[in-house]
Amino acid sequence: QVQLVESGGGLVQAGGSLRLSCAASGRTFSTYAMGWFRQAPGKEREFVAAISGSGGWLYYADSVKGRFTISRDSAKNTVYLQMNSLKPEDTAVYYCAARSSPVAATTSPAYAYWGQGTQVTVSS
Repeated sequence: QVQLVESGGGLVQAGGSLRLSCAASGRTFSTYAMGWFRQAPGKEREFVAAISGSGGWLYYADSVKGRFTISRDSAKNTVYLQMNSLKPEDTAVYYCAARSSPVAATTSPAYAYWGQGTQVTVSS
């Protein structure tokens, strides 16, 4: 069982930056691939970024490639999402997710554990 707690969301102007954090419980953090997803009002949840258990494999949605960076710190059991050059269309609730495999995935059904979400609002 893994518990995930996100933080770092907020209100930012277009062009600004935010860093989301996701703290995971448990002592086997490196065996879990981690992902970030987001859901805007009236839309389905969509993939944002994922990182393998080792941290060596990274995946991004085309809409955030070049602007967002996912990383993980095994010593702190934490995964991060650095978001730069934010746009109003990035506004959403952002969710951290973990799967019981070190292989990263880009689809939400692959992830068994989810955080409560953190709101990111980008004003124009």
